[in-house]
Amino acid sequence: MSVILLTISARDKDLGGFSVGRILPFAKRHMVGPFIFLDHMGPAYFAAGEGINVRPHPHIGLATVTYLFEGNMFHRDSLGSAQEILAGAVNWMTAGRGIVHSERSSPGRVHGHDRALVCTPAAMAAR
Repeated sequence: MSVILLTISARDKDLGGFSVGRILPFAKRHMVGPFIFLDHMGPAYFAAGEGINVRPHPHIGLATVTYLFEGNMFHRDSLGSAQEILAGAVNWMTAGRGIVHSERSSPGRVHGHDRALVCTPAAMAAR
């Protein structure tokens, strides 16, 4: 007897010049525990002058988790945080009542999970 209830294949989602594999949400599974979005990015190679450039955008009532297998990205937000995310490191940003952030990659190879959005306890209680 298998414990696997559902296999979800990633769907391509364009994030403005860069495509990710969107795993969640899915028609038959909107969330897995507190996870409401899960995107797989790459692996991809960017030449000098190219890369991921996610423009500033808001989040409210959730947390974003970025984990890279390879490469690096730069995170900046409206609280004044500016952080390079390196392969093997985790960037966990809690939006609470609201935050605006952007992400950019450097030239080279990038591969990881990004935008693994997690509902905060208050947001989970409201569901």
